[in-house]
Amino acid sequence: MPTQPLFRDDAYAATNQATVLESSDAGVILDSSVFYPRAGGQPGDTGALAWDGGEMTVADTVKSPDGSALHVPAPGSAIPPAGAKVEARLDWTRRHRHMRMHTTLHLLCAAMPGIYATGNQIGAEKSRLDFDLPDPPAKEWVTEKLNELIVGDHPIGERWITEAELDANPGLVRTLSVQPPRGAGQVRLVRIGTEEAPIDLQPCGGTHVRRTGEIGRVEVVKMESKGKQNRRIHIVLAEDAQ
Repeated sequence: MPTQPLFRDDAYAATNQATVLESSDAGVILDSSVFYPRAGGQPGDTGALAWDGGEMTVADTVKSPDGSALHVPAPGSAIPPAGAKVEARLDWTRRHRHMRMHTTLHLLCAAMPGIYATGNQIGAEKSRLDFDLPDPPAKEWVTEKLNELIVGDHPIGERWITEAELDANPGLVRTLSVQPPRGAGQVRLVRIGTEEAPIDLQPCGGTHVRRTGEIGRVEVVKMESKGKQNRRIHIVLAEDAQ
């Protein structure tokens, strides 16, 4: 059975107890995990797996063929045997930065309604979103618009809809490059703002903060052309701005 994705129910869970289902030099699969496997522009989590007599440094987390989280060991790291009871420990500081960044990219979609994203990459130090945008606004305008939304301290929630409901509302999809995961019959929507008057609502499988105020101030540090209409917007958390 695939790994139970505990991050889906609680993005703030930093540890969990689990049993090793499969173990090899390629990685370790657990029966449940707080680790997010790389997908949708969000990096895989890093951290450690600890068990009686050993500890494995997790250098990355990716998806196995069945969709489980494959915890990739750092070179030279010990690997727990199948059946071992382990404690999975996230590098929480890195994960939380990814959550702050990911929510910021959703706010960027809200700041420019009707514009479709053509690519994205979330990072702990810098993130980017590409838009189908021939005449972009000044980066200073985007910075201030984002921070207006952040200080509004809007709640962030989620709900699930059927794939048929998504097909009936194609405008919910704001990205041209990354399509919502399908096959399970349901699609998760992440909402910023209230259910009655959302600021942003779109399919997403990643992790997010609970309220926009948790992000802190952000800065648009660069805007560049990547084609006739494609504009790339680079964002950092203000504490990292030079």
